[in-house]
Amino acid sequence: MRTAKLTLSLLLALSMVFAAGLALAADTIKITAQQPITGRFAFAGKHINAGVMDSIGYANEQGGVGGMKFEYLFEDTGYDLKKAIASFKKAMAQYKPVMNYGESTGEGKALAPEINKRYHVVYGSTSFSEELADRAKNPYMFVSGPTYAQQFGILLKYIAANPKKKGQTPTVAFFYSDTEFGRDPIPYARKMAKKLGVKVVAEEVTKVGAVDITSQLLDLKRKKPDYCIFQGYVVPPIPSVIRGARDYGLKTTFMGTFWTMSMMLLKKLGADGEGYMGVMPYAYWYHTDVPMIKIIRDYNKRHHPDVKYRPNSYMQGWFTGMVFVKLAKMCHAKGLKITGENLKNMIPQVKDWDTQGFAGKVSFKTTNATAVGKVYVGKGGKFVPASDWIYLDE
Repeated sequence: MRTAKLTLSLLLALSMVFAAGLALAADTIKITAQQPITGRFAFAGKHINAGVMDSIGYANEQGGVGGMKFEYLFEDTGYDLKKAIASFKKAMAQYKPVMNYGESTGEGKALAPEINKRYHVVYGSTSFSEELADRAKNPYMFVSGPTYAQQFGILLKYIAANPKKKGQTPTVAFFYSDTEFGRDPIPYARKMAKKLGVKVVAEEVTKVGAVDITSQLLDLKRKKPDYCIFQGYVVPPIPSVIRGARDYGLKTTFMGTFWTMSMMLLKKLGADGEGYMGVMPYAYWYHTDVPMIKIIRDYNKRHHPDVKYRPNSYMQGWFTGMVFVKLAKMCHAKGLKITGENLKNMIPQVKDWDTQGFAGKVSFKTTNATAVGKVYVGKGGKFVPASDWIYLDE
């Protein structure tokens, strides 16, 4: 009899522990992710993943949201679209998250119909695609910064305000790869240039990673643009284009969007990196006067003491984590349950959000993208600000 009572007591105790465990699990805000930690995009994917993870970790250190902590659950995709889609669907079934971070534009476009109709999960990703930021088509999706088109708009706004010769119309060339990545912002850029009074004198198109750029260089020599904006590349053929232009005596200022604003490219350029310009949605690791950068560096010092530098892709991941946390806090402040549907409804309500100098003051106004960035210039082996935050919707 005593043995039976002890067994019953033990079972009750175990059931209470199990129930408490379930309650604790239910009290976490689940964020799932599909990230290319290995494969051809791993050079960025592993840093993006680390950035999201650390941003969520920092939020948990600050108490989470209303006593609830965030739980980040990720899977390596190797930058394989089929694997990413399968991983997403598995995560939806297994964890039932309210937010998800995808690996690419391709994954976002492939999953958009099902996210809208079935999954109802807020979806961020590594992409800066204009389509994914279209609120009417993809209300559950957001872009962690300005879209590629908006990045072009920011650069063109800078060019319009900084003509090489006062009183003369500034001229620009677009230099892009013949890929979806390269072509994405070009139609918008043509319209924006016309609106701002910037003359597009050339469009140079190459295969991604092109080696032979002779014809493009000869065309630039003929057109002599004041500025030239790269899109759809990470490193090659940018160093060869800039050095070739210098050999021809061109005074063109070369610029780039997010993926061409890395320290990796600046090191490849060497002395030719002096004066290279571009747009970035975030501050850099070494901008220690920025309050959020101080927070990021302190977090890394405590949790990753061997880390000496974090690249742009890490900053993108960190900012994505900030957006996830911001949306959850907005839901909680309004007394709403933290669900994908409610989180989605918070996106357009983000207005003049102070990111502590990290990404300007963020508003998701007409699209689910920030439409803000800062122009930086290569100087002394680092990127330093050439402008304040430039807002396209002002």
